[in-house]
Amino acid sequence: MFEAMLDPTGGPSATATGPRLAARPARLDGLVVGLVANPKKNAEPFLDAVGELLAAEHGTADVVRTRKTSITDPIPPATLDELAQRCDVVLIGVGDCGSCSAAAVADGIAFEAAGVPAAVICTVAFRVSADAMARLQGSPGYTYVTTAHPVAPLDEAGVRERARRALPELVGLLTEAPVPVVAR
Repeated sequence: MFEAMLDPTGGPSATATGPRLAARPARLDGLVVGLVANPKKNAEPFLDAVGELLAAEHGTADVVRTRKTSITDPIPPATLDELAQRCDVVLIGVGDCGSCSAAAVADGIAFEAAGVPAAVICTVAFRVSADAMARLQGSPGYTYVTTAHPVAPLDEAGVRERARRALPELVGLLTEAPVPVVAR
């Protein structure tokens, strides 16, 4: 009979004090936006739609796209370093399953640690996975944007509509602007 419950995840960092975020710009105009898509269906179209909306409505200067080859692995260090050098802010997503939601949050926290403001997008169904990863990374309470589940089966119009709905919260997370509460 055992007398103690072991946490196979290793538990949260003993030094976890909450999310440490990179300094936010006041506005997005003129900035370069990194788009970090996972290989899930519609992740790239969702981020591309957000990138187009940011350019049209907030005057961003350019986007730099990258696509991860795995939904579970963290962003490769060389890719993170390159994007941190080239981009002012980064969007990561779309967490549309448990593994990819957790990986997206881990990537967002890694960009924040590298000094780049990041906004992660996950579907509401996988908040538990996303929140667990934030705790494991020593950033309990890390804030990300949720969208309705699922994203993968949406058509082009559906993806664009979800991107449009998420935009105000994404802008709020990437800047010093207050994050609006959006009904879904």
